Formats: sequence, C-alpha cells, structure tokens
Amino acid sequence: MRTKSLVKNTINVITLGCSKNTYDSEVLLGQLKANSKDVVHEGEGNIVVINTCGFIDNAKEESVNTILEYVQKKQDGLVDKVFVTGCLSERYKPELIKEIPDVDQYFGTTELPQLLTALGADYKHELIGERITTTPRNYAYLKIAEGCDRPCSFCAIPLMRGKHKSTPIEDLVLETEKLASKGVKELILIAQDLTYYGLDLYKERRLADLLKALVKVDGIEWIRLHYAFPTGFPMEVLDLMRNEPKICNYIDIPLQHISDSILKSMRRGTSMIKTTSLLQEFRSAVPDMAIRTTLIVGYPGETEADFQLLLNWVKEMRFERLGCFQYSHEEDTKAFELIDDVPAEVKQQRANEIMEVQSQISWELNQQKVGQVLKVMIDRKEGQYYVGRTEYDSPDVDNLVYISAVEVYLSPGTFVEVQIQKATDYDLFGVLKC
Repeated sequence: MRTKSLVKNTINVITLGCSKNTYDSEVLLGQLKANSKDVVHEGEGNIVVINTCGFIDNAKEESVNTILEYVQKKQDGLVDKVFVTGCLSERYKPELIKEIPDVDQYFGTTELPQLLTALGADYKHELIGERITTTPRNYAYLKIAEGCDRPCSFCAIPLMRGKHKSTPIEDLVLETEKLASKGVKELILIAQDLTYYGLDLYKERRLADLLKALVKVDGIEWIRLHYAFPTGFPMEVLDLMRNEPKICNYIDIPLQHISDSILKSMRRGTSMIKTTSLLQEFRSAVPDMAIRTTLIVGYPGETEADFQLLLNWVKEMRFERLGCFQYSHEEDTKAFELIDDVPAEVKQQRANEIMEVQSQISWELNQQKVGQVLKVMIDRKEGQYYVGRTEYDSPDVDNLVYISAVEVYLSPGTFVEVQIQKATDYDLFGVLKC
C-alpha cells in the first residue's frame, strides 16, 4: 500500500565521497535555490538526488547501497523520484540502468544542465561562484580545477572526471569574495591535482599566482592546500607559504608508494630518491610545515620487501599526517591488466602496520606540543567541549583540539590562543591562554 511522501516539492541532495563531490553538490543546491526550488542537503524531501562516488570498491558499494535504499523508499511511497549523478553514474551508467532500473534518471559528472532540467530548473550561467555551502560556516572548499591529466595506473578519476581543466583566477577570486562575505574564514583549495593548475589555461603553472590573488581577499584568514601531485610541484609556492601568514603551513601531497619498481608500475613519474629529496626541500623551505600524505598497499606485484621498504621509509620521514588505502583493482585502468596478486588479508595487515607506525609517530609529535600555545579555529561545540583545529589540521581527516566549554563561550569561526595541556595520538586538549 502506498504511503504519503514525507515532504512534498522538496529536493533532497545526498552527497557521497570526497570534498570535490561536496563542492559539486553545493553548486547544484545553489542552482536549484536560484530557480526558487525548495532544497535540503541530506534532509527530507520527496525528490532525491544522490551524488555518488565511484573511486574504489568501498565507495562504489556505499553508493550502490544508498541508491538501493532510496529506490526501496520510492517503492514504499516515501519518496516520489530518485535521480543519480556523480562519479559512479558517469562510469557505470549503462550497467546501473540495467541493474537498478527504478531510478528515474542517471546523470554523469558533466551533465548538471540536464539534471537541472529533469528537476524542473534552468542552468543559470551567470551564477559564477554561487553555491550553498554545506560545511560549517567558518570554512569552505574552493575547487580550482576539474579532471586530471596524470597517467597513474591505478586511478579511474580521468575516466570519471575527464582531462584537467583549470578555473580562471578571476573567477576563483570572485567566488572567494562571495564566500568571505558570508563569513567563511578558511579556504581549502581542492582539485584532482593542484600542481597542474594553470597549465591548460595559461601554458604555465600558476598556483602561486592564484594564491597571491586569494590572500588579498578581506575576511579570509587561512588558505589550505589539498591534493598536490609531487611531480612538477611549483616550488615558488613554498616561499609564499613561508612568508604569507594566510597560507597555512600545511600541504596534502599523496605519494602512494616509495619502492621504485612499484612507482614505475604505478606510472608516477618519480622515484624514491626524487620523492625523498622533494620532501627534504619542503621541510628546508618551510620547517614548520605539516605534510599529509596517502599511501597504497597491496598494489599488484608488491612484495614483502617492497612493503618493508615503504614501512621503514614512513618511520624515517615521520609524516605529521598520513592515511593508508588498500589497493582496489579498477577495471579500465592500466593496472587492471596486472594480476591482483596480493591477498585481501595481506593488504589489510599491511595497512594496519602502516597505521600503527603512524599512530606512534603522531603520538610522539603531539607530545612535543604539550606546553605550547597554538592558534586554534573553533569549528563547533561538542558536549562539554569546544572543538577546533590548528593551521596544521584539515577538517574531518586531521587532529582536533578540545577546549572545556564549562567556563567560556566561543562561537564557530573564532580564533583563540590555546595552551596545550595534554595530547593523545590524534587529539590535543588545552585551555585558553589568559
């Protein structure tokens, strides 16, 4: 028996996956709002748009399960229509149409105008920089480019996002000004590859020039760099980072592995010597820099010797922040031609070993912060604590700073000086400096 839909004429946008998907959902929300549509993000509505991720197995499974969940709600009469967009839909549209036909329509990553039409809205070209942010008010993502030109063997992103396409500097400045006018204080620059920024538009790497323009925007106090490729990194960015207070001493630079044979098979265009030298240059230019990286274990052909080399290198480099993924065998990538020969349990064991080492490194580095006074941005109140971050910490993935909320009042976006009194492997606890 059909039951009544929960909220009529409301579009509920659900976001899965990475910060790039978050940004895309925010643009969609902004377009719908400009068309006078009632929209919510991950709330209740009778029309559902699922922005999917198709990067690795776990992400694909989550996306499929979410689609099935809302198809069931449609069959139960709890929602009227279900639309699917994003990376999974871009990559597997024919298969999805065949396997889950009850979805009203599927759209790829470049089909925003068509999705809007299906939702009874028009694509408004004049809305440069207009979006409804879904992050806390004090920080926002700024996507400076779309797609990727790198040939990495394990990665399906070019299949889903296409070739690298930089957004012009003037458009990004305009978008940043609009974000600042709404109270955003921290800007997190994202792309599939920050390093490549500008090569397609300006025929040269222009990340440094972009940063010089963005730091001039009043109201923006922190600018953070995410997802830089190691090969061809524009070193002039380091001088800016060292000398410009608004640019956080922080960089996210996924390195993936360190064994030369694995790096060659991954088609990363670098080596152990070059990668280590680059990191040494980073630390020499900006001694106070926090480096975040991600690694892949269990890549085809990864021997125990390759893994031990990686493990020992992690111990030696002492990254401030590190994440580890198990290799996912992705069809239509170059690595799919190889035999996925590392057993699942070995992949899991190797990932665990890497993270155990990193946990100890993080604990040791955090103990050094006890007694220090650090600048902290408050993100939210959680129980009896205010929760914030230092310039060395990005939202959702890095350390948190906890401050007792019993005797003080702080609002999100406030910058405070905090004296650290206690530290665990991934959290700091402190008091306001009087």
